[in-house]
Amino acid sequence: MLEFCILSIIKQGEAYPSDIIEKMKEAKLDILEGTLYPLLTRLKNAEFLTYRWVESSSGPPRKYFSMTDKGEAFYKDLENTWNELANAVHQLTQNPPSE
Repeated sequence: MLEFCILSIIKQGEAYPSDIIEKMKEAKLDILEGTLYPLLTRLKNAEFLTYRWVESSSGPPRKYFSMTDKGEAFYKDLENTWNELANAVHQLTQNPPSE
């Protein structure tokens, strides 16, 4: 689920890790840098993400992540899985038990 949420943010456009953390917090999903950075590295190593360095006027260069074509396909798989799970849970929680 965490991968799906992070990739959903990056899918909207190139993202800097602190922007990802902020968007997650806005959605009431707290994530720590110590969790995010290893996950971004794993997704990059799996060739789902790529990144580019951008010079910063207020400090060191920043790494901005974007999704690769392989990442887009992985995202679609995650989205399908999430939708199936959400539909199943909805069905179980909304329908009264049959006798």
